[in-house]
Amino acid sequence: MTDKSPSLRTPMGKVRYLGSARSGTRHMIHTRLTAAALLPLSIIFVGIVLSLVGKDYVTVRATLGNPFVSIVILLFLLAGIYHMMLGMQMIIEDYIYGEHTKQWSLMANTCFAIAVGLACAYAVLRLSFV
Repeated sequence: MTDKSPSLRTPMGKVRYLGSARSGTRHMIHTRLTAAALLPLSIIFVGIVLSLVGKDYVTVRATLGNPFVSIVILLFLLAGIYHMMLGMQMIIEDYIYGEHTKQWSLMANTCFAIAVGLACAYAVLRLSFV
């Protein structure tokens, strides 16, 4: 038995599982993956921060200079910033109606996320290599 009901999706769209905007599924998957990655990374990050409460400067620098700690913090920050960028992109696409305003807002969102990501990566790498 074949289903002959009319569909608005093209055959290629059915194969690729893409919606009308051509990127909704990928965007949703990236949002879910970053959220899933942030769950354990957040727990570890909070544990690291709580272990440093009340410690002196030298101990904090030594702990943050540990390669494992630096990698965990870097992964937490980059996943969080990417998740933030995806969330703001959804808000911009849903609630800003002018095309030019929407495009400029999306570009500003991307530039802001890149700037914050680079600043965070620089800070973590500087702590880990000095």
